[in-house]
Amino acid sequence: MKEGPELSRVAALVGDPARANMLSALVGGAALTASELAHEAGVGLPTASSHLARLAEGGLVRVASQGRHRYYALAGPQVAAMLEAIMGVAAMTGPVRTRPGPRDADMREARVCYDHLAGTLAVAFYDSLVRRGHLREAEGGLDLAPSGRAWFAESGIAVPQAERSRRPLCRACLDWSVRRSHLAGSLGAAMFDHIVARGWVRRLPGSRAVRFTPPGRAAFLKLIED
Repeated sequence: MKEGPELSRVAALVGDPARANMLSALVGGAALTASELAHEAGVGLPTASSHLARLAEGGLVRVASQGRHRYYALAGPQVAAMLEAIMGVAAMTGPVRTRPGPRDADMREARVCYDHLAGTLAVAFYDSLVRRGHLREAEGGLDLAPSGRAWFAESGIAVPQAERSRRPLCRACLDWSVRRSHLAGSLGAAMFDHIVARGWVRRLPGSRAVRFTPPGRAAFLKLIED
């Protein structure tokens, strides 16, 4: 028997179409009920409950009870990062499912990836940080340069709090809709908290998409251009 993590077990959990749809629905960071996830997966409630039990046993989702309801969420940012990476590979190697309607453009431009910003605007922000030398790409991962540390502090984004997290401070996350990187890790989460706290974006109902307000867009683009 080969040593190391049992990849096939996780792959089997993610590989079932119904479970994959449930996990995709949870990438937005919100906790959902079994009924809501059954609707996302296109299966009945008993079948959804069985799938969720397997995902919980496998460590991919966590469940919390509130009143009469049980809410399911991804077990953590590592699971979200894995799913987003799989989405990126799927986008590069096969057909992409589409849902017609105005939400498509919103999803491509800005959406929530668990707890950080994804989409074309997030990729533009990442590219800007790399271009100015605030983020340094290396074979071992992504590094925050001293100039980047100063820039985030001047912008009001709490880097020290992010550094105390057990998560990587900054990580490049493959954006499935653009097929390039956006900023993840605790610094990416801190950045998203920053724009939400200032009211620059609003979440679209029933979607991972977020839409910038006109003043919020102007302020965000100024961060990219500075």
